[in-house]
Amino acid sequence: MRWLEEQGIVVEVLPIRETPPNPEELAYALQELGDIRKLLNTSGMDYRAMGLKETLDGMTAAEVFDLIQMNGNLCKRPFLIDQSKGVMLSGFRVEQWQDKLLGWVVWRCSISKGVVFWSIEQIEF
Repeated sequence: MRWLEEQGIVVEVLPIRETPPNPEELAYALQELGDIRKLLNTSGMDYRAMGLKETLDGMTAAEVFDLIQMNGNLCKRPFLIDQSKGVMLSGFRVEQWQDKLLGWVVWRCSISKGVVFWSIEQIEF
């Protein structure tokens, strides 16, 4: 969140438990990331408590998406997606975020012990 503020990127914060990514957004994210684990907060307590490390390989993408719908904390953060702009970011690597976001403003996001960003629109500087 601090990095976004330092870049002058404005965010509206929403709680991730109430607004997890929808299945369409998750399918796009999976397509872009190529690995279902990159969608998940694999170091989170909920992931460990559910035993997903042991069961994930036997699950379909739809089953994983359903779990994220029920528990937004399973989603890796920060998580930013805007299909119309071709932007998908999961986890924070400053170089990657700079390449994708400088010159953009985030207008909807979610947060829970981390930040999940959803939709962005381009602005001119």
